[in-house]
Amino acid sequence: MQMPQPDPSVLARKMRIVERLQSVLPKSAVIHDEAETRAYECDALTAYRCPPLAAVLPSTTQEVADVLRICHQEGVPVVPRGAGTSLAGGALPTADSVILGVARMTQVLETDYDNRFIRVQTGKTNLSVTGAVEDEEFFYAPDPSSQLACAIAGNIAMNSGGAHCLKYGVTTNNLMGVTMVQMDGTIVEIGGAHLDAVGLDLLGLICGSEGQLGVVTEATLRILRKPEGARPVLMAYDSNEVAGQVVSDIIKAGILPVAIEFMDRPCIEACEAFAKAGYPMCEALLIVEVEGSDDEIREQLDLILAIAKRHNPLELREATDADEAGRIWLGRKSAFGAMGQINDYMCLDGTIPVNELPYVLRRIGEMSQEFGLGVANVFHAGDGNMHPLILFDANKPGDLELCEALGAEILKLCVDVGGCLTGEHGVGIEKRDLMWDQFDPVDLDAQMVVKDVFDPQWLLNPAKVFPLDASQTRRESGLAAE
Repeated sequence: MQMPQPDPSVLARKMRIVERLQSVLPKSAVIHDEAETRAYECDALTAYRCPPLAAVLPSTTQEVADVLRICHQEGVPVVPRGAGTSLAGGALPTADSVILGVARMTQVLETDYDNRFIRVQTGKTNLSVTGAVEDEEFFYAPDPSSQLACAIAGNIAMNSGGAHCLKYGVTTNNLMGVTMVQMDGTIVEIGGAHLDAVGLDLLGLICGSEGQLGVVTEATLRILRKPEGARPVLMAYDSNEVAGQVVSDIIKAGILPVAIEFMDRPCIEACEAFAKAGYPMCEALLIVEVEGSDDEIREQLDLILAIAKRHNPLELREATDADEAGRIWLGRKSAFGAMGQINDYMCLDGTIPVNELPYVLRRIGEMSQEFGLGVANVFHAGDGNMHPLILFDANKPGDLELCEALGAEILKLCVDVGGCLTGEHGVGIEKRDLMWDQFDPVDLDAQMVVKDVFDPQWLLNPAKVFPLDASQTRRESGLAAE
């Protein structure tokens, strides 16, 4: 059978673009061989794949500006990429796009302990930011589960959180300023190393914009003094609803732990088999951590344990030393890897009011039965940021589509109870067509008008965030206006 031959005009255009990119970057930083570009064909949402036209790995803000200027002139879409850990398809390329990866941009540019900030290139991994300051007893608060691998660029794009965001907030609460390159290559400084920026709060606009408005190359991040101490307690219950009520009661009591994490039986069993953390076999497990001085820790834990006991726990386990604390957290930190050992899964990211946890957990269980697919729950319960893991068989025809249908219903449920589609993973491609369920046309149009201003041709991170029909119409209008 004769293979179809590539269109010569398409090949010629590709080589012209590659040659122009090689004129501003080292040749090793421009990846265009078809086999090599497959490394960039997907992110952590592996159900969808598409090799890009090319991938580039700049090392400086100026190189990013040069790349964007060329792509703007050529009308080439650009997909910014951090470490590729996005669970929502946020870095999925299109066949005509150039992946712009920041993996080589890992420098610490400035550290100021007196004023409590660090300025870094955004290819630096989340955990390595804390690593850069921990010798001086400081840390960077946002701690997504992928913090060992995920890049600050992606954290800013998706407004990532983590287990300790209940007390310290998510990325937007710890971001002070950015250097951003617009699609035409213009470099802009937004915010900075001070408590409040003059003018419009554009920083709040950039954080969470999913690469739609520009490419963030440098970030000024707030760093904090490490607390005197921290102590977790493990609570085991015989139902998801009871555990959800415990979380709600802790928050209602005005107590602010540093973290409240939730795991249900399927997740507990997988984590025990994988990490052997010594978890009790129960229907629902909570990990609640508090921090401060010894007296502060004791006072908070006494209040929390009193609430926990009112709901008849199967087990309460308070860490007495660092080893016990580490074992309490071991299973939770291994959860996503543990689930991946036993099943294909899709991780959702809906966020709900904390008082709705018991109801939503019950409905998810009912939906799981209705669709015939297992659901494991592991999430940041303190702020209602849910991460249901829908289990399916990627090799079974129709299972992925069934999984997506169940996922859509769960996310709609989150919106129906007063929550939203995403807490920290972003919209990406996964939730773009569900945006109509959260926003009416006027609200969504207001967001797209902002995109029009920053990227009139809609070349940045195409086919993400906004419903596909709406974004395609907008892109065609932008191109026609040029």
